[in-house]
Amino acid sequence: MKRLLSVVIMLLASNAYALDWQDSLEVGKLFSNGGVQGTFVLYDLAADHLIGHNRVRAATRFIPASTFKIPNSLIGLSVGAVKTLDEVLPYGGKRQPSKEWEQDMGLREAIKISNVPVYQELARRIGLERMRDNVARINYGNGEIGTVTDRFWLDGPLKISAVEKTKFLARLARGELPFSKDVQAKAREIVRLEQGNGWTLYGKTGWADADPPGIGWWVGWVQKGDRLYSFALNIDMPQVSDAAKRNELGKSILKILGVL
Repeated sequence: MKRLLSVVIMLLASNAYALDWQDSLEVGKLFSNGGVQGTFVLYDLAADHLIGHNRVRAATRFIPASTFKIPNSLIGLSVGAVKTLDEVLPYGGKRQPSKEWEQDMGLREAIKISNVPVYQELARRIGLERMRDNVARINYGNGEIGTVTDRFWLDGPLKISAVEKTKFLARLARGELPFSKDVQAKAREIVRLEQGNGWTLYGKTGWADADPPGIGWWVGWVQKGDRLYSFALNIDMPQVSDAAKRNELGKSILKILGVL
């Protein structure tokens, strides 16, 4: 009870409540019908308006896990830790949870399969000081990366809320982050997922299994004509077999909100 109260007080004082928020009954029904606990936020940039489900959780920070591969890519390219999206990085030769990760590859390929050891190598090449400086420059979540260069987005202390995610991704989508236009364009390129009738979907998943009971992320944005919508979903995901729920629920929400 004390923890919940402190969270509410913190939220009321934070910029997470600076934008207008609209609860969506339709989105709430999708969560309840699927038996899923979590939140979804859609940021309509033209209207400067948020719509979603579970406002308190939307402003609560969680470990970003593999969604941090987006800023990791931006920072790595910006500081020259890699020169191109296809420069091959070593995975290290150790046995991995996924056989797909047991190969050297560039960022273009690595982000598609969420290759953790390749992105850990990228973080080590960036180094703790440059990483800390750049995480602060982009105002990413709590900005805390601790002292372990290649684990802070997997185990903490770095945390970010769904609302903060939508703001960060909106800046990337519009090319407004403190990186070159070329670097931002490359980061957008590698997270483009699919196109439909007048829209293009960008996104990245994550699973913060170090954040009990396990948090599943799906974040991104949709360019629809001249309108731009960034979004962030996180759900309780205690086991990897629940992974498909992230994209399935997220896409259903985007469709019901008329974005896809």
